[in-house]
Amino acid sequence: MKKRKIGMALSLVLAAGTLLGACGKSDDTSKKETTKGGDKEKAFSVAMVTDVGGVDDKSFNQSAWEGLQAFGKDNSLTKGKGGFDYLQSKSDADYSTNLNKLAREDFDLVFGIGFLMQAAVEEIAKQQKDAHFAIIDAEVKQPNVASVLFKEQEAAFLAGVAAALQTKSNHIGFIGGMEIPVIERFETGFLAGVKAAKPEAKVDVQYSGAFDKAELGQSIASKMYSSGADVVFHAAGGTGVGLFKEANDLKKKDPSREIWAIGVDSDQANMGPDIVLTSALKRVDNAVKDLSNKAKDGNFPGGEVALYGLHEDGVGLAPINAKADQKDAIDTAVNEWIEKIKSGAVKVPGTRDELKTFSAK
Repeated sequence: MKKRKIGMALSLVLAAGTLLGACGKSDDTSKKETTKGGDKEKAFSVAMVTDVGGVDDKSFNQSAWEGLQAFGKDNSLTKGKGGFDYLQSKSDADYSTNLNKLAREDFDLVFGIGFLMQAAVEEIAKQQKDAHFAIIDAEVKQPNVASVLFKEQEAAFLAGVAAALQTKSNHIGFIGGMEIPVIERFETGFLAGVKAAKPEAKVDVQYSGAFDKAELGQSIASKMYSSGADVVFHAAGGTGVGLFKEANDLKKKDPSREIWAIGVDSDQANMGPDIVLTSALKRVDNAVKDLSNKAKDGNFPGGEVALYGLHEDGVGLAPINAKADQKDAIDTAVNEWIEKIKSGAVKVPGTRDELKTFSAK
């Protein structure tokens, strides 16, 4: 009997210990989950999908990635899931897949970089209604999508003023990527700037039909320079790399020749210290960082359009090359035009129809 009673007592003690142990484990798990945090404690994560130009296109996508990196640094995030990241698209077939992948990885905000991603962003936004998206350079009318547009024409106008004051041949070139609204804004703004600073100057306009064909950019640039142009501006993404190659090659052959190229989106001075006059800046980095901060603070502008121009520090002009003999005159003129544009005294045309009636007087 005593042995039986002792055995039962031990069983009860062990059972009680097991229950307490189980309760202790449950509490520990709960604490770990609380430590991980709910939405309030979870770090705000953001990611982007590049278009076919790639993240290192030295232009549009690269600028966006720099903005995302800056946001990550400011918020002590690391690259990767739960922090900040990007997926690169090799073809337009990758857009929807990449957007969907990032949304499923629970990034709080996913950017689609570029006009070419408009349809893909709309498609995935409809499927992933609880996710937040943003698209650069296009408008998607969905409640969970913020659309970001720029007044590219204002930056291009300043580039046009610089080109007009620097040209010696009064022959200037413009190389566009695809004929879409965003590039039309670059084109018309540039033509307006040239017209405002030097009405007699001629501007050749040609489109490559692509944003990732450097060889096409070089071919077009070669024809423009050989026909007398001495300043050529590109708004063609990776295709514009060919412009810089051609300008550098020509300058090496004849260092005394007047050869200038104007970059786009980012400051592309590193593409040729002897040939890059300036760059029409499109501060995609500022816009990406600004919108990410708004979303993080609970002010995500879903269903709205955010427009960035000179006044919002969304566009601008990179420093004029110190080797340009008209640098001082260009700097003075550019600053004067910036004030006129910011004050509203001058409205830069953003379409070819608006250009027809544009007057800088």
